[in-house]
Amino acid sequence: MGLITTCIGAYPKPDYLALPDWFDDLDKPDPTGGWLEALQALGSEAEATLNRATRDAVQDQVNAGIDIPTDGEVGRENYIHYHCRHLDQIDFENLTEQPVRKGNYIARLPTVRGPVRVARKFLVHDWQRAQGHTDRPVKITMPGPLTMADTLADTHYHDPVALGRDIALALNEEVHDLARAGCRHIQIDEPLFARYPNRALDYGIDNLERAFHGCPAEVTRTVHICCGYPDKIDREDYPKAPLDSYDRLATAIDESSIMAVSLEDAHRPNDLSLLEKFRRTTVLLGVVAIARSRVETVEEIRERLLLALEHIEPERLMAAPDCGLGILGRQRAIAKLGNLCQAARSLP
Repeated sequence: MGLITTCIGAYPKPDYLALPDWFDDLDKPDPTGGWLEALQALGSEAEATLNRATRDAVQDQVNAGIDIPTDGEVGRENYIHYHCRHLDQIDFENLTEQPVRKGNYIARLPTVRGPVRVARKFLVHDWQRAQGHTDRPVKITMPGPLTMADTLADTHYHDPVALGRDIALALNEEVHDLARAGCRHIQIDEPLFARYPNRALDYGIDNLERAFHGCPAEVTRTVHICCGYPDKIDREDYPKAPLDSYDRLATAIDESSIMAVSLEDAHRPNDLSLLEKFRRTTVLLGVVAIARSRVETVEEIRERLLLALEHIEPERLMAAPDCGLGILGRQRAIAKLGNLCQAARSLP
């Protein structure tokens, strides 16, 4: 009974996992700094520590009632650059300083030096590590081509379409390996679709399709489109994507091969008639905010989901947080997920 629940990606890292995390400072100038050194410092205990942290993240989600948990992304310094570390021709030693996110801040970024290709596969291992701790289906996440290209310095392609195409081809290899291994929920995160809807419509969705090309029908293909994190919890005045971005993207997403789309609604509510534009696509609706310390009540969440159900049938509505939970801390994350699941379960 009720709606299916899922998480989006990141979960707070436990104190015993001493890896840098951009949730400590989302706008820090060196978003990749110190991660490799910290991982190496774990030495022979690295895999066991990552396994323990993944287990704890998965079990917290399952204990809260989440139907489709994620691995919590606990091994990643951030969801973008962790994936980039497994690709050829992306230089993490000689960084390039440049503005990012429409000039909102300056960062020293890994640099594309040549044709991007897969260097070593890794996501099947990450998924299996998480799936081993639950009998519920674990969703694996990866960054999308448009978002990855925007968070790298490019000295080779000088063409975001071509760079995105090669990133998409590399992602596609991981997609097929995951499907063969038995993963049934794969999510590609494209927050830049909301920031730059024209780019998404011009070539971003095409490259997203390329990333999922040939994915078996039994695998749910999801795209996550959030509108932006703040640099700290409870900050209200941070820049977010244009409010009309979802409206502009809805029809194109619905006509694509994407099966589910994740939209934020808790921090900045939508006109829920938006859901009527998705005639075949499942919607993962964000009903708890991931950058506000206040824990939404069960009744608040339930009322929002009931309003959503006036515009979409329950078989195509899932309840989720707006985005990843990394900024909240563990206790707030558990509280929000518990209320989310209780509200979703209470619906007829």
